[in-house]
Amino acid sequence: MPLTSYGVLAGRLVRFAREDPDDFGSWYHGKMYVAAPAGEYEGAVDVSTPSGIPVEYREVRYLDADLFAATAALADGWHLLEKTPSSGALDYIRSQLLTSPSLWMESTADNALDLLEQLLTYSRRVYVFGAPYDEGLGVHDIHYNQGDPPGEFQHLDGIWQDGGTIIERPDGELVAFLTKFKPQVLLTDDDGLPL
Repeated sequence: MPLTSYGVLAGRLVRFAREDPDDFGSWYHGKMYVAAPAGEYEGAVDVSTPSGIPVEYREVRYLDADLFAATAALADGWHLLEKTPSSGALDYIRSQLLTSPSLWMESTADNALDLLEQLLTYSRRVYVFGAPYDEGLGVHDIHYNQGDPPGEFQHLDGIWQDGGTIIERPDGELVAFLTKFKPQVLLTDDDGLPL
Protein backbone atom coordinates (compact mmCIF):
# COMPACT_ATOMS: atom_id res chain seq x y z
CA MET A 1 0.00 0.00 0.00
CA PRO A 2 1.60 3.31 -1.06
CA LEU A 3 1.67 6.45 1.11
CA THR A 4 -1.85 7.20 2.34
CA SER A 5 -1.49 10.93 1.61
CA TYR A 6 0.96 12.82 -0.62
CA GLY A 7 1.42 16.38 -1.72
CA VAL A 8 3.56 19.50 -1.80
CA LEU A 9 4.05 22.39 0.58
CA ALA A 10 4.81 25.70 -1.15
CA GLY A 11 6.00 28.74 0.73
CA ARG A 12 8.82 30.94 1.98
CA LEU A 13 11.61 29.49 4.10
CA VAL A 14 11.63 31.01 7.58
CA ARG A 15 14.67 29.15 8.89
CA PHE A 16 16.72 25.98 8.64
CA ALA A 17 17.94 23.91 11.60
CA ARG A 18 19.75 20.65 12.30
CA GLU A 19 18.75 18.17 14.94
CA ASP A 20 21.24 17.62 17.73
CA PRO A 21 23.47 14.85 16.30
CA ASP A 22 23.79 13.39 19.81
CA ASP A 23 20.07 13.44 20.56
CA PHE A 24 17.61 12.35 17.87
CA GLY A 25 15.18 9.50 17.20
CA SER A 26 15.31 6.82 14.50
CA TRP A 27 16.55 9.21 11.81
CA TYR A 28 18.71 12.33 11.81
CA HIS A 29 17.04 15.26 10.07
CA GLY A 30 17.61 18.70 8.70
CA LYS A 31 14.54 20.79 9.48
CA MET A 32 13.06 23.40 7.15
CA TYR A 33 10.48 25.79 8.59
CA VAL A 34 8.20 27.21 5.91
CA ALA A 35 5.64 30.03 6.20
CA ALA A 36 2.18 29.25 4.84
CA PRO A 37 -1.32 30.68 5.47
CA ALA A 38 -2.21 27.90 7.96
CA GLY A 39 0.95 28.62 9.97
CA GLU A 40 4.58 27.57 10.03
CA TYR A 41 5.21 24.07 8.69
CA GLU A 42 8.15 21.84 9.56
CA GLY A 43 9.81 19.75 6.85
CA ALA A 44 12.02 16.92 8.12
CA VAL A 45 14.68 15.70 5.65
CA ASP A 46 16.35 12.37 6.53
CA VAL A 47 20.13 12.43 6.15
CA SER A 48 21.41 9.72 8.52
CA THR A 49 20.37 6.92 10.87
CA PRO A 50 22.00 5.11 13.79
CA SER A 51 20.76 1.81 12.30
CA GLY A 52 23.62 1.84 9.81
CA ILE A 53 21.40 2.13 6.71
CA PRO A 54 23.29 4.61 4.51
CA VAL A 55 21.47 7.64 3.11
CA GLU A 56 22.38 9.07 -0.31
CA TYR A 57 21.64 12.50 -1.75
CA ARG A 58 21.94 14.37 -5.00
CA GLU A 59 21.42 17.85 -6.38
CA VAL A 60 19.70 18.38 -9.74
CA ARG A 61 20.41 21.85 -11.15
CA TYR A 62 18.69 23.98 -13.79
CA LEU A 63 15.29 22.31 -13.71
CA ASP A 64 13.06 23.15 -16.67
CA ALA A 65 10.77 25.94 -15.46
CA ASP A 66 8.16 25.06 -18.09
CA LEU A 67 7.84 21.53 -16.67
CA PHE A 68 7.43 23.01 -13.18
CA ALA A 69 5.05 25.84 -14.11
CA ALA A 70 1.85 24.26 -12.74
CA THR A 71 3.46 23.63 -9.34
CA ALA A 72 5.09 27.07 -9.28
CA ALA A 73 1.64 28.61 -9.83
CA LEU A 74 0.23 27.03 -6.64
CA ALA A 75 -0.60 29.37 -3.77
CA ASP A 76 1.45 29.13 -0.59
CA GLY A 77 0.33 26.23 1.60
CA TRP A 78 -0.19 22.46 1.53
CA HIS A 79 -1.63 20.88 -1.63
CA LEU A 80 -2.67 17.25 -2.03
CA LEU A 81 -1.39 15.74 -5.28
CA GLU A 82 -2.69 12.77 -7.18
CA LYS A 83 -0.04 10.12 -7.76
CA THR A 84 -0.01 10.69 -11.52
CA PRO A 85 2.42 12.18 -14.06
CA SER A 86 0.15 15.17 -14.73
CA SER A 87 -0.48 16.25 -11.12
CA GLY A 88 2.94 17.74 -10.39
CA ALA A 89 3.93 14.71 -8.29
CA LEU A 90 7.60 13.68 -8.26
CA ASP A 91 8.99 10.35 -9.40
CA TYR A 92 12.79 10.08 -9.38
CA ILE A 93 12.71 7.55 -12.22
CA ARG A 94 9.79 8.70 -14.38
CA SER A 95 9.65 12.50 -13.98
CA GLN A 96 11.04 14.45 -16.94
CA LEU A 97 11.79 17.26 -14.51
CA LEU A 98 14.51 15.19 -12.80
CA THR A 99 16.25 13.61 -15.81
CA SER A 100 19.44 15.72 -15.67
CA PRO A 101 22.35 13.44 -14.81
CA SER A 102 23.88 13.85 -11.38
CA LEU A 103 25.65 11.46 -9.08
CA TRP A 104 24.29 10.06 -5.84
CA MET A 105 26.63 10.90 -2.96
CA GLU A 106 26.76 9.04 0.35
CA SER A 107 25.58 11.24 3.21
CA THR A 108 27.74 11.82 6.25
CA ALA A 109 24.81 13.95 7.48
CA ASP A 110 26.91 17.12 7.53
CA ASN A 111 27.80 17.05 3.83
CA ALA A 112 24.13 16.64 2.84
CA LEU A 113 22.93 19.31 5.25
CA ASP A 114 25.69 21.72 4.23
CA LEU A 115 24.50 21.47 0.62
CA LEU A 116 20.82 21.77 1.52
CA GLU A 117 21.48 24.79 3.72
CA GLN A 118 23.56 26.43 0.98
CA LEU A 119 20.78 25.89 -1.58
CA LEU A 120 18.16 27.28 0.81
CA THR A 121 20.13 30.42 1.63
CA TYR A 122 18.34 33.45 0.18
CA SER A 123 15.81 31.20 -1.55
CA ARG A 124 12.75 32.92 -3.00
CA ARG A 125 10.40 30.00 -2.49
CA VAL A 126 10.58 26.34 -1.53
CA TYR A 127 8.46 23.35 -2.54
CA VAL A 128 8.56 20.40 -0.14
CA PHE A 129 7.15 17.13 -1.50
CA GLY A 130 6.17 14.28 0.80
CA ALA A 131 3.49 13.13 3.24
CA PRO A 132 1.78 15.36 5.82
CA TYR A 133 2.35 14.84 9.52
CA ASP A 134 -0.42 12.93 11.28
CA GLU A 135 -0.55 15.73 13.86
CA GLY A 136 0.47 19.35 13.51
CA LEU A 137 1.80 21.21 10.49
CA GLY A 138 4.62 19.39 8.80
CA VAL A 139 5.89 17.21 5.99
CA HIS A 140 7.92 13.98 6.22
CA ASP A 141 8.85 11.19 3.80
CA ILE A 142 10.78 13.86 1.90
CA HIS A 143 12.75 11.16 0.10
CA TYR A 144 12.48 8.43 -2.54
CA ASN A 145 9.37 6.37 -1.76
CA GLN A 146 9.79 3.28 -3.93
CA GLY A 147 12.32 0.55 -4.67
CA ASP A 148 12.58 -0.73 -1.10
CA PRO A 149 13.81 -4.29 -0.54
CA PRO A 150 11.41 -6.70 1.21
CA GLY A 151 10.99 -5.56 4.81
CA GLU A 152 9.32 -2.93 6.96
CA PHE A 153 9.11 -0.14 4.36
CA GLN A 154 8.23 -1.95 1.12
CA HIS A 155 4.48 -1.75 1.80
CA LEU A 156 4.75 2.04 1.39
CA ASP A 157 6.29 1.84 -2.10
CA GLY A 158 4.49 3.41 -5.02
CA ILE A 159 5.15 5.45 -8.14
CA TRP A 160 4.57 9.21 -8.48
CA GLN A 161 4.85 9.79 -4.72
CA ASP A 162 8.53 10.59 -4.19
CA GLY A 163 9.51 13.28 -1.73
CA GLY A 164 12.08 15.98 -2.28
CA THR A 165 12.78 19.68 -2.01
CA ILE A 166 12.73 22.04 -4.98
CA ILE A 167 14.21 25.44 -4.33
CA GLU A 168 13.77 28.63 -6.30
CA ARG A 169 17.09 30.42 -6.01
CA PRO A 170 17.50 34.24 -5.96
CA ASP A 171 18.32 34.28 -9.69
CA GLY A 172 15.22 32.22 -10.50
CA GLU A 173 17.06 28.93 -11.01
CA LEU A 174 15.15 25.86 -9.85
CA VAL A 175 17.23 23.19 -8.12
CA ALA A 176 16.17 19.90 -6.52
CA PHE A 177 17.66 18.33 -3.39
CA LEU A 178 16.79 14.62 -3.30
CA THR A 179 17.55 11.81 -0.86
CA LYS A 180 17.17 8.03 -0.83
CA PHE A 181 18.26 5.11 1.31
CA LYS A 182 21.07 3.08 -0.22
CA PRO A 183 19.14 -0.25 -0.26
CA GLN A 184 16.42 1.32 -2.43
CA VAL A 185 16.87 0.46 -6.12
CA LEU A 186 16.40 2.93 -8.95
CA LEU A 187 14.57 0.53 -11.24
CA THR A 188 10.99 -0.25 -10.26
CA ASP A 189 7.81 -1.71 -11.70
CA ASP A 190 4.41 0.00 -12.03
CA ASP A 191 3.76 -0.60 -8.32
CA GLY A 192 7.06 0.99 -7.27
CA LEU A 193 8.56 -2.38 -6.30
CA PRO A 194 12.16 -3.27 -7.20
CA LEU A 195 12.83 -4.96 -10.51
